[in-house]
Amino acid sequence: MLPLALNIGIMLTGYMLVMGYLALGLRLLHRQRPGPDKAAGRPEHLLAKQLAPGAPGPGWPGLIRQVLGTAVGGYVLLMAVVVGYYHGVVRVAGHFLASAFTGSALLVGIALPVFFTASWLTERQRRKRASE
Repeated sequence: MLPLALNIGIMLTGYMLVMGYLALGLRLLHRQRPGPDKAAGRPEHLLAKQLAPGAPGPGWPGLIRQVLGTAVGGYVLLMAVVVGYYHGVVRVAGHFLASAFTGSALLVGIALPVFFTASWLTERQRRKRASE
């Protein structure tokens, strides 16, 4: 087992990397680019939406693709962290990792309908406000 100070250092480094990547993504998303869109008088929120790399398509297929992509991506990232930490740092394997995979899959399966419903209601409310 690694010393406590090294474990904390590893976790803080990972946390700072993730937060740095998120900050960089937000900065790139909100960067104002000069061009014909600005000159045409387009509102800034439409420019940001146009820059969004994974903007969902219209209708149900776009919403389903966005929700499933978020759920699968989150599960894969969680499993990478679990395997990396518990197999690489703490050296725990066997039944614990199998339980982590099945337990997390069960939680994603339980949370997915709630997440889908919340996403649908949010998108519906957003479109209603935009039409008014």
